[in-house]
Amino acid sequence: MERNEVIAILEKENIGYESIRHKAVFSIKEMIDADVKNPERIAKNLFLRDDKKRAYYLVSVRNDKAVDLKALRAAIQSRPLSFASEEDLKAILSLGKGEVTPFGLLDDRDHKAFFILDEYFEDGIIGIHPDDNSETIFLKTSDLLSLFSGYEVSWKIVEIPEKTPENR
Repeated sequence: MERNEVIAILEKENIGYESIRHKAVFSIKEMIDADVKNPERIAKNLFLRDDKKRAYYLVSVRNDKAVDLKALRAAIQSRPLSFASEEDLKAILSLGKGEVTPFGLLDDRDHKAFFILDEYFEDGIIGIHPDDNSETIFLKTSDLLSLFSGYEVSWKIVEIPEKTPENR
């Protein structure tokens, strides 16, 4: 899915959003360095898989949080987790490295990926890019989840465990 398709879906569903254009970014560090307003509401997005490649997860987490994958495994009751390959990212979400966004889940026609949202975003707004990493869309988290439910994207809000100095 391309940026214009994402915007068309948001407008068709009457979902309010604010769009901010910026230089193309490929990491959360580059995103923060782009000096976009509300940096604390911009999500870091991880595409994970279990060790058998049976379950895939797109995880949106507070951008300054280092995720403890072992503890996340326990929190979502999965098999051991690791980062999915670029090939899986392309095949499942039609995204490339550095382009991971929850909007990619709208391209997951086979519903292979499950959306895990950090509870930090639950009652506010979230900033994610619309399949174009030179733009950030801010929208209500509740609107994003409602949109996902309409597209049969499975999701869960979780207190995403953070790595501590002891377990890094």
